[in-house]
Amino acid sequence: MSQLFNLPESSTISRRTLLQLFGVGTIVGVTGYSRFSKPQPSVFQQDNLDLPKILNTNKTVAVIGGGLAGLACAYQLVQRGFTVTLLEKSPQLGGKIASWEIEAAGETFRMEHGFHGFFPQYYNLNSVVSELGIKDNFQSLNYYSVVYHNSPYQPEVFRPSHSAFPWNIIDLAIASPNRLQWGINLTKIKHLQVFQAITGFQRDKNYQRFDHISVADWVKSEFPQGLYDLYFLPFAKSSLNAPDLMSVGELMQFFHFYFFGNPEGLAFNGTKDDMGTSLVQPIAEAILQNGKIITDANVSEIVANEGKISEVKYFVGDNNHTVPFWVQRNSVVKDEKIEYFGAADEVYAVKKDNQEAISLTCTHQGCTVKMAEDGQFHCPCHGAVFTADGKVVKGPAKRDLAKFKVVQKEDDNLQLLAVNPESSSPEIINADYYVLATDVPGIKQLFKRMIGDVDKNVKQVRSQIEKLSIADPFAVCRFWFDQDFNWEHSNFTSLSGYKLTDSITLYHRIQTQFIEWAKKTGGSVVELHAYCYKEKEFPNQEALLTTFEEELYDIVPELKQAKLLHRELVNQHNFSGYPPNSYTERPETTTTLTNLFFAGDWVKMPFPCGLMERAVSSGLLAANEILHREGLQRRPLLTVNPEGMLQI
Repeated sequence: MSQLFNLPESSTISRRTLLQLFGVGTIVGVTGYSRFSKPQPSVFQQDNLDLPKILNTNKTVAVIGGGLAGLACAYQLVQRGFTVTLLEKSPQLGGKIASWEIEAAGETFRMEHGFHGFFPQYYNLNSVVSELGIKDNFQSLNYYSVVYHNSPYQPEVFRPSHSAFPWNIIDLAIASPNRLQWGINLTKIKHLQVFQAITGFQRDKNYQRFDHISVADWVKSEFPQGLYDLYFLPFAKSSLNAPDLMSVGELMQFFHFYFFGNPEGLAFNGTKDDMGTSLVQPIAEAILQNGKIITDANVSEIVANEGKISEVKYFVGDNNHTVPFWVQRNSVVKDEKIEYFGAADEVYAVKKDNQEAISLTCTHQGCTVKMAEDGQFHCPCHGAVFTADGKVVKGPAKRDLAKFKVVQKEDDNLQLLAVNPESSSPEIINADYYVLATDVPGIKQLFKRMIGDVDKNVKQVRSQIEKLSIADPFAVCRFWFDQDFNWEHSNFTSLSGYKLTDSITLYHRIQTQFIEWAKKTGGSVVELHAYCYKEKEFPNQEALLTTFEEELYDIVPELKQAKLLHRELVNQHNFSGYPPNSYTERPETTTTLTNLFFAGDWVKMPFPCGLMERAVSSGLLAANEILHREGLQRRPLLTVNPEGMLQI
């Protein structure tokens, strides 16, 4: 970035001088911001013509992937008269916001992938919530805190506010007990550049300037240390991407959406019940009005002909391979008694001198199970347990691991065939349009199953898919105790400075099922969340559980005297990564195949958004493209101001 001002360096700067250098008066005069009149959301892709909204012909759409992106896309298309078939590989819908039943402390509860916050600038997600009439499923958390471990910083508290930039910065400076430790010295060129970068967001310029460098490398040189410790590090990790693997361009987009370009203030809602009950189920019910939802659906082939998708083949239930297929020896996993073949989320275990292989793909949500010290296969994601021969002994999985015959073996390659396939032929979908809305591992697998004239028409997009990254894994551990405890911070609190833990949620104070249980028993339900941990430091479930428990007793010392009734670990490795140099090659909504579209938080978005809002917006974008092809009115999509205020 070019130097903005040439000012003499100084080690200190007064608050008055700081505000003068921010140029608050000038900015307010130019932008029209004030305490009393906040800017309105920006509209993306609004049609100027008054076009029909409802389809008057029979058009069909196949949506593959039942996470937020796929649900949003299917919902919008069903509302407009399309006949939609939604395929989901897992037994339940929702993807990263799915929920399922577990047994804990002698009762049945709904478990999920951790606490999710719904911010007011989630305009597109919130509009779906409003249309479904389910606003009452959400509640304000009033305020939230950030607590810093083993540091000189006092806890920061963020409360609901409608102050937009630059007033939000002033309010934050006035309210922050750490304002004198921000370390901002605007007489330093580097500090001025940082401030201009984070307040002068322009999407194309932003990625051109900053996509080549990681956050960790960027902050090594003269970055305001207090600013990084207090805000950049905890909030950057909440994007579920670690600073050493996250593009600065993506971080700038993240901060612009959540803070500097956001006119709604810092506040958010949580669900009164689990995410599946509060959000996923109502969307699914709306889709079923004119659509079909098939869970446990495993796509076996996607056929491309003459520049478009012609059909999708799938099986319901276990992977049904009616044709023998080859897998290569896995060189990573070593075991004296078991040989492993395949990779990623398609690994097979074969006992030596045995003619049968077991798929290690968990039948719950497709994670790869691992052999534990007890001789059984454990799912590292959601806790399912299978015997050594693949029989399920502990949920949430309900089906045994799939089994395969060893047809032949050649050196390090194995040819397998499904044992007693449930059906001899796959189901076939012939649709007018297809939307692939899976996570990154899912989209990679789907492209491996694409056949036909793919080399001619899909070469570029296949390359883009192969380059997609997966962020470091995230983990959630929920604990049930027989006692409650005093807590002076918010019911959801961000934590910084711990080896593993990034946040704590007091579920017995925010969700109905746990509130009722706590009233009845006097106990508590506490969840710790690690947003992006390093697998080398925590290679297995036991390492995660041990560290989570140790850190919990550090965070809440009172619980050392309580009885631990149950603990539940959720460990997932499928969140989209945004590493340096990834923006340019990121796939977009449309593809080189005329009837194929993409949705998911890995899709390149044309406006600022993040996390759940990014997933929902990508699904609605895909739906809009199909509406446009049919001459229908597109749904207006909203976002924060797409550009920052301090552009120089």
